[in-house]
Amino acid sequence: MTETAAIIDYGSGNLRSAEKALARAALDAGLDTKITVTSDPETVRTADRIILPGVGAFADCRKGLLAVSGMKEAIEEAARCEAKPFLGICVGMQLLATEGHEHGTHKGMGWIDGTTEALCPDEPTLKIPHMGWNDIRLTDHGKNHPVAGALAPGDHAYFVHSYHMRLTSAESLLATTEYGGDVTAIVGADNIIGTQFHPEKSQAVGLKFLTAFLRWRP
Repeated sequence: MTETAAIIDYGSGNLRSAEKALARAALDAGLDTKITVTSDPETVRTADRIILPGVGAFADCRKGLLAVSGMKEAIEEAARCEAKPFLGICVGMQLLATEGHEHGTHKGMGWIDGTTEALCPDEPTLKIPHMGWNDIRLTDHGKNHPVAGALAPGDHAYFVHSYHMRLTSAESLLATTEYGGDVTAIVGADNIIGTQFHPEKSQAVGLKFLTAFLRWRP
């Protein structure tokens, strides 16, 4: 039976790159999954899996998402009420937080307890934004997670960001990376997972992660 995975188009994110990467992951894994980029809330509501990308500032992405009539409600119905697998990427992950502290304080979706805050590396020579390839360090919770646990020690992913999530509960922290201190790389709770890195730009490691997400049945 064909599944559908909806990538939400709200004016932010690497939509086509995400679409191509997810389609490649599904093809390589032999999965019958239709990947759709959509700004239609009904398509999101009826999809089997939901992906929320995001590039830019927290407040701008939040504003863009809320500007699509009915989209916030569709996402909440599908992901929160029906517990369908949900993936947030980069700012799409940061929006899951309780609050975002970029250019003021802005309310997040509140699905993962924590705040989105500026990166403050211990080493003054490290540049912001953090841009490039970094290793993924799974926590104990991450090692046992069906999606995050698909990654292995030494796997590297591609990051581009100036902010990251600080979590209230260690149980929601699935992986970190090192950039002048620990930086949140993967978060998760129940049917929700989010990555600070870009799996669609992370080549074989990203495809491995996306394949695990497409196979995930929380």
